[in-house]
Amino acid sequence: MRLNNPAMKRILVIHGPNLHLLGTREPGIYGTATLSSINAHLKKLAAKRKVRLSVMQSNVEGAIVDAIGKARGRFDAILINPAAYTHTSVAIRDALSAVALPAVEVHLSNTHTREEFRHTSLISPVVKGTIMGFGPHSYYLGLEALIELLS
Repeated sequence: MRLNNPAMKRILVIHGPNLHLLGTREPGIYGTATLSSINAHLKKLAAKRKVRLSVMQSNVEGAIVDAIGKARGRFDAILINPAAYTHTSVAIRDALSAVALPAVEVHLSNTHTREEFRHTSLISPVVKGTIMGFGPHSYYLGLEALIELLS
């Protein structure tokens, strides 16, 4: 997809596996906000800041890797919630590293207060920063951080 106005900054938002279930999936951990409500709010914030967003969600690691790989030249930055792939995907880590775009990792929950296997992120070492534990606000803070990095 070609985005108009080349002067306008472009950010790719990637939602990883099972995030399409937000709103009903373990609300004690993930809250009750739906993915569509998070996306709508992100788009509203982006419009106010004159930034274009493209949003995708996939449960498939390869689709996420492909989207990251195609981002160079089309986007200026990436906002990513790799979800469970945070702890397992060398492929997503390598893709982020290879495209060398500024990226921010976000998580709805604080992964350090959860199961031990969630305490390690393979993604954090190759992104500008990680924001977690603030529910949907993690996304909004991540978007603001990327916009500031790009300005």
